[in-house]
Amino acid sequence: MLTFRSRGSKIVVVGTGLIGTSYAFTMMNQGLCEELVLVDQNHEKAEGYAMDLNFGLPFAHPIKIWAGDYTDCQDADIVVITTCADPLLDETQDDSLEQSAQMIRDIVDHVMASGFDGIFLIATHPTDILSYVSWKYSGLPSNRIIGLGTILDTARLKYLLGQVYQVNPIDVHAYIMGEQGETEFPVWSHADIGRRSIADHLKTDKGPSQRELDQIFENVRDTALHITERKGIPFYSEAMGLVRLTRAILHDEHSVLTVSCLLSGEYDLRNLYISVPAVVNRTGVQEIIELNLPLREKEKLRYSANILKRSMSKILIR
Repeated sequence: MLTFRSRGSKIVVVGTGLIGTSYAFTMMNQGLCEELVLVDQNHEKAEGYAMDLNFGLPFAHPIKIWAGDYTDCQDADIVVITTCADPLLDETQDDSLEQSAQMIRDIVDHVMASGFDGIFLIATHPTDILSYVSWKYSGLPSNRIIGLGTILDTARLKYLLGQVYQVNPIDVHAYIMGEQGETEFPVWSHADIGRRSIADHLKTDKGPSQRELDQIFENVRDTALHITERKGIPFYSEAMGLVRLTRAILHDEHSVLTVSCLLSGEYDLRNLYISVPAVVNRTGVQEIIELNLPLREKEKLRYSANILKRSMSKILIR
């Protein structure tokens, strides 16, 4: 049974790249945990980041930060995996996927060897496939392996819809489901602005047309590419998405977030991780929200799932 430590929460971040260190910086500033451990294959690099963060503590919430190793996972509440495999010369997409899967297997093996019994958050891409690999190799219940999924894409959609409808994004309710990537899709059938459905807005001719809404989604889907072309990967927003997910767990929020989780018959899909709305609390994924999708959106979800299964079949998961 999953229980959090009475003396305060402990987070282990595996990988001190741009996303991992941005996550650590944000966690420190928001004061969401009492202990934060940085683990990296390059231990000196992790030490450098821990030192840098510690010297900022006089301006932030009290927190204990240090560079550790996998043994520190033993009593951690959450292990966040943000590390990425180094690209090989002339490697194919399949080679890259197999290399990433092997890296995740190795990390999970080391974490579980410590006696870890908490929750994994997976931010390494492709998150859906690598969340599945993490679940298979950890032996933990599936509700405690959570991929970042489309939580950030959903946030981007809410932001852009808030702009065109001229409302605060917090009053926009919309989801992006499916594979985090090319086959994800917006769930227009369940989108609303201040509890008034997008469909009602379209009938009044006030606000964007359906064609303009589809263009907004395309902008959302391609945002990471546009950002990467200009300055590199969008590590700030990805880290913020991870922190949002972490807060929902640590604060037992029962928040509905679009995360990558295991489907076991929901939406007539089984044995794969894919992004759907889910209730997240201190146990991990408490419940998967099964929306009543129209046929067109059901077909998009099934197509996205088939693409994921095709990719998963290319890596060996024993």
